[in-house]
Parts: sequence; C-alpha cells; structure tokens
Amino acid sequence: MYKLIAIDVDDTLLSDNLTVSEGTRQAMASAIEMGVTVTLATGRMFASAQKIAKGINLNVPIITYQGALVKTLLDGQVLYERSVPADAAKELYDYCKENGLHLQSYVNDELYGTEDNDRIKAYSKLSNIPYLIEPDFNKLIDQPTNKMLMIDDPVRLDEIAIELQALIGDRVHITKSKAHYLEFMHKEGTKGHALKHMAEHIGCTLEETIAIGDAWNDREMIQAAGLGVAMGNAVPMLKEIADYVTLSNNEDGVKHVIEKFILNR
Repeated sequence: MYKLIAIDVDDTLLSDNLTVSEGTRQAMASAIEMGVTVTLATGRMFASAQKIAKGINLNVPIITYQGALVKTLLDGQVLYERSVPADAAKELYDYCKENGLHLQSYVNDELYGTEDNDRIKAYSKLSNIPYLIEPDFNKLIDQPTNKMLMIDDPVRLDEIAIELQALIGDRVHITKSKAHYLEFMHKEGTKGHALKHMAEHIGCTLEETIAIGDAWNDREMIQAAGLGVAMGNAVPMLKEIADYVTLSNNEDGVKHVIEKFILNR
C-alpha cells in the first residue's frame, strides 16, 4: 500500500487551462480518506503553491522551490530548507549581468527581478504572485535564497546550462521546469531530497511513495519514489526513466494513477 503521493503542479496536476478537474479532486480526496498523504511537489514558490493547495483542500506540508523548501500549510512551519550558496548566487548574478540575461531571485518567499520586463510580468501572471524590482541583486545575495531562475530561449538556455555547470555546478543544482526556465537551487534542493524528507516525516519508506511529474526537474523524485510516474505529456527523457507512464494532464493523468494504484487495489 502506498502511503505518500507527491504530485507536480504545472502540466501535471493542472490542465493547460490551469485548473484541477473535479474527477482528480475526488480521486485525491478518496485517497486521503484511505489514509494516504497527498502533497504537492512544485518548483513554484510557497506563496503560489499554497493557493493551489488550499483550493483543493490539502492540509499537509508541501514541497516547493523544486524541493528547497518543505513547509506546512496551516502554521507555516518549515520542515526542510536549503538555500543557494551566496558565492554561487553572486557568480550567477554577475554572469547574467555580463551577458544581458534575465534572472529572478526568491528571497523570504518573495519574487524579485532586476527590471520590470515582459518576462517577469508573464511569470507573475502565471504563478499568480506579485513581484518586486531590485536593480542590484548584490543587496539580496547575503539573504537566504531558495531559488534563482533564468527565462530565455530554450536552445540558448541549454547552452548556458553547460557553461554554468562548469562554473557553479559544484555548488548548485541546475535543472529545467519548462523549456524556457533554467533554475538554480542548493545541491540538496531537489524534489528527490524533499520526498525522502517527507517520507521520513510521515513515517513511511520511499518504496511506499508515488511521485508524478512531467518535466526534467521531476527526475530526482521519480527516481527516488517507489513508483515513479511520468505524465503522458512528459518530456521523453522522463518517460524513459519512469516506472509507469500515465495519461496527459488534459486527460486526468493524476486521477488515473490514483485510481489504478490506490483506489482499485
């Protein structure tokens, strides 16, 4: 019997119109009634993920910032947290400044950008979170930073990722949540690390967990979970390493997993 399900949000739990279907809501509720812990595991900041979790009546710790922060919904208790090392954050900021790249930073669960451009506006609208502008990120570097994020052309980001892996990859975890999002966290700020911590927190083994996702940033938790599930709309590389491939996010893929592996067993 699986005791913990960790579900990615964008392009997994949410359909393309950014909603959770009624069938998926009911399946999640039924699993919870059976004693299964159902949580979110997202790259989104806590404030953004919290709104979604409350909207589907979850009352558990949730995994945010790609795994860099696990925090309870009701009292805001931090169960697990990792920050980008300050020296690596400084090098990343300088790199972006020198190369004219868009960089966002997340400090104290607030979104910061260096300039008020279309990229941060679109990201803010998608995540339903306001943003602040700080032209000089050096003023933020010494504060705990859960995540830093670049937004650019997918091919360009793939090339940049290789350069930055050589520059700061020894100190940070670099991954993609969307083709045009390149994200930077602490080495232990992964969904895999957070899933392990969550399992320990509720008193189950990793073999008793299910992880569901669609993007490369879900790789670590899909590999760590007892049952790693890739969505039908997942990137091909994730499907290759998953234990099971479900339907797409627009076909109630999450509902299908819960019914197959929890409700109908």
